[in-house]
Parts: sequence; C-alpha cells; structure tokens
Amino acid sequence: MPDEYVDPSGNTEQFRAFAHAPDAATPAAASRAPLVAGVVAVAVLLVAVAAWLALS
Repeated sequence: MPDEYVDPSGNTEQFRAFAHAPDAATPAAASRAPLVAGVVAVAVLLVAVAAWLALS
C-alpha cells in the first residue's frame, strides 16, 4: 500500500462527521407518507365494511 493512503476509519473526527451526516437522499417524512396513507385507507375501508354490515 502506498504511504499516502489514509484510512478514514482510523481518524475519529472523520468518522464522527460521516456518522452524523444527514442522509439527504431519503428524508424521513417523505418515506413515511405512503405508510400513513395506507393505514388511513385501511381504516376507512374497515369503517365502511362495519357500517355496511350494521345497516344490512
């Protein structure tokens, strides 16, 4: 290995900067939106089925 190679895991400051860096590619709010929409849709469907059964 050449002498110029520096292992980033050997430098605590570089590792902390890497570990605490925010991941801009996948924001948390955007990844939860489909899950929340799916839960709401299932809840509405269950209420509609329960109402249909109660009225029939």
